[in-house]
Amino acid sequence: MIITRSPLRISIGGGGTDLPSYYEEHGGFLIAMAIAKHVYISLHNRFDPGTMLRYSAIENVDSVNDIRHPIIRESLLVTGTKSNNLEITSMADVPAGTGLGSSGSFTTALLKALHIYHKRHIDTATLAELACHVELDRLQEPIGKQDQYIAAFGGLTAFTFEQDGSVNAEALEISDATHEDLEDNLLMFFTGKLRSASAILKEQDDKSKAADTTMTDNLHRVKELGYRTREAFLRGDLRQWGEIMLEHWEAKKKRSSSMSNPQIDEYYELAMKNGAIGGKLVGAGGGGFLLFYAENPRKLREVMRKAGLRELYAHLDVEGTKVVSR
Repeated sequence: MIITRSPLRISIGGGGTDLPSYYEEHGGFLIAMAIAKHVYISLHNRFDPGTMLRYSAIENVDSVNDIRHPIIRESLLVTGTKSNNLEITSMADVPAGTGLGSSGSFTTALLKALHIYHKRHIDTATLAELACHVELDRLQEPIGKQDQYIAAFGGLTAFTFEQDGSVNAEALEISDATHEDLEDNLLMFFTGKLRSASAILKEQDDKSKAADTTMTDNLHRVKELGYRTREAFLRGDLRQWGEIMLEHWEAKKKRSSSMSNPQIDEYYELAMKNGAIGGKLVGAGGGGFLLFYAENPRKLREVMRKAGLRELYAHLDVEGTKVVSR
């Protein structure tokens, strides 16, 4: 049995500039952090013919083209995997629709497993780009490249998205003290709402393609906040990062009326009154997790729990997509 895993992620700064509709014109930049919550894929040969798929649904098919799950179907096709005596199962520490990049993690873990199955080597950058090819090119999803790249690389990583489509990855070398500060004072709370990122990202994508100046200026601003975030991390000034997140959230909300809602705004205001320096919704918006940096995490944790929010502990994953068993 082959088992692979890919980490989920949180966007630290510059999110949204990884969509082709933006970076092909202006170049993109963001920082993402892989967290120690994962998507797992297991793959093994079975006695019965055909392919058995187990995810949130169960499929048993004779032909790859009959597979309903789009990412699994296209991943099998792009790797030349036939539908013969295979069982593929996926599991995740956190459900999809929470803004943690689960689809990119799913795709990288699956493609890694399929390459092991075929006894092929695939390097990290090629794995990330192949996952982007599956989701962006073959499936035409209106998404960016962040999720696939941070899942493959792991760590706390800055990505530069060039106009020609190439991606440069830079692992941020932070001090041990900054690492400890980050893990002690970074808090995430589930808003209770699952959502699909596609509709919000499609709105951004359409406006970028139409050269909407308001959207373009907004993303220019967010990219600049990404650069400032990198400098704050390298200096070990996470308080400044918290303040930048506050600016980031205000800019992010202007991209779409669906980005926030009165309940999320209420949670955010509660956090800011009880120890948060700054924060934002993780992912495209509309639900999922609120991320905060707090210099008084105990007080913030207590208040948010009393408000009924569930906390997710977000420790750094430095391994990226990896083979757990083969």
